[in-house]
Amino acid sequence: MKQILYSLLALFISALCFSQSTSQAIANGQDPNVLYRNEMSFGFFAHSRGFGMNFMRAKHVTGTRKRLLEVQALNMKHPKEVKVSNSVDNSKKFIYGKLNSILLFRAGVGYQTTLFKRSDRKSVEIRTSYYVGGNLTFAKPNYVLVYRENITGNKYQQSVKYDPAVHTIDSISGRGPLVDGLSEIKVYPGAYAKLNLSFEYAPFSNKVKAIETGVILDYYPKALPIMAQNPAENFIVTLYVGFVFGKKWF
Repeated sequence: MKQILYSLLALFISALCFSQSTSQAIANGQDPNVLYRNEMSFGFFAHSRGFGMNFMRAKHVTGTRKRLLEVQALNMKHPKEVKVSNSVDNSKKFIYGKLNSILLFRAGVGYQTTLFKRSDRKSVEIRTSYYVGGNLTFAKPNYVLVYRENITGNKYQQSVKYDPAVHTIDSISGRGPLVDGLSEIKVYPGAYAKLNLSFEYAPFSNKVKAIETGVILDYYPKALPIMAQNPAENFIVTLYVGFVFGKKWF
């Protein structure tokens, strides 16, 4: 029993000394270059159909492999969206033919593998990752401003839901308020898969600074409508590039 207690005490003291020496090295501007088991990062990215932000939590399962959890929020535009203006009274520009504004959230799990490990503080570590998960996509109907005429013959602007069968480009005077249509939001559940490369260049091994680039496939069992005169989409493929930053710890 005493031997077990002595062993546990020795292990505790060793871990404490190791932690103190690592913290002291970082405080002195040195890089201890040790393996941190935990990692957390935030990031922003631009993709081929919009912008977004993400949160990622990672944990080492081997020396070169991590288990990942990520959450993302982003918008999704159609490639044919173009802002136009028909107004003479400074109404906001509108996107003719747009049926819905799209906001989606992704949550997934994956793994990251280190391809080329850093040899020193000035080098770059190259890693590859893959994720699979689900998404919830919110489609808010697009509202536009049109001119109406009251019984006295005076014209006024009214915000109405865009209808491609009724509204021509000449009949629209501007974009409707963003809050219009919130009560009509529809939810489209789906799934996604992501593959990327990341380039880690943080000056210290306990920090995260990286550039990521990759490809994402979103799938919707019920096709997602964005633009009139264009088919609703079951599959959406996007390319992205982003910057992530965060920290690592034991």
